[in-house]
Amino acid sequence: MLAGIKCVIFDMDGVITETSEQHYRAWSGIAEKLGINLTREINEQLKGISRMESLEIILRFGNRENSYSQAEKEQFAASKNEKYVSLIQEITCRQLFDGVKPIFQLLKSKKIRIAIGSASKNAPLLVDRLGIAEYVDYIVDPSQVEKGKPEPDIFLAAASHFGYKPSECIGVEDAKSGVDAIISAGMSAVGIGRYEILGKAHVVFPDMRAFNRYLQQVE
Repeated sequence: MLAGIKCVIFDMDGVITETSEQHYRAWSGIAEKLGINLTREINEQLKGISRMESLEIILRFGNRENSYSQAEKEQFAASKNEKYVSLIQEITCRQLFDGVKPIFQLLKSKKIRIAIGSASKNAPLLVDRLGIAEYVDYIVDPSQVEKGKPEPDIFLAAASHFGYKPSECIGVEDAKSGVDAIISAGMSAVGIGRYEILGKAHVVFPDMRAFNRYLQQVE
């Protein structure tokens, strides 16, 4: 799988760690103030997409999409982020998914670059809190790409940073929008999660432990 590969680009939430509960709690607080009862089903739709796009989904769910100005929406998103950042301060290396560190160690031993391609602007903080900064070569700044997932911009930005061709990169995602972005970028896609959701990926593993076992066996 790694033959000819120069960079592996990982999503953060759902791949390296799980912060969906923190996102849900932060968004729920904003939604409640707006008179919207945010369900966990709607929260699942927010995986892999930007903060402002997430807010628009919540407002549409509550039939409030035309109730606020752009400035008000930006303030809602900023307030959500403040709450989310306070919640992820509790994260430590104990929240790093099993299998992640040995995968990173294997990639480093093969001199393959490791990048983080997350829609979250808080990825640098999470990398630090999870104790994996020494392995990560580059973190894409989502505010510097034109379009978020499912568009390929985030993954192409990581490849471009190193000067690699998309065909020399692998993307690892747990969300359908992320897998779509990887495939649109012309990269090999690894899905982490359920096949019925991520079946467009070139290969799907139930979790990072299974992905690690596969890599250790074949490399």
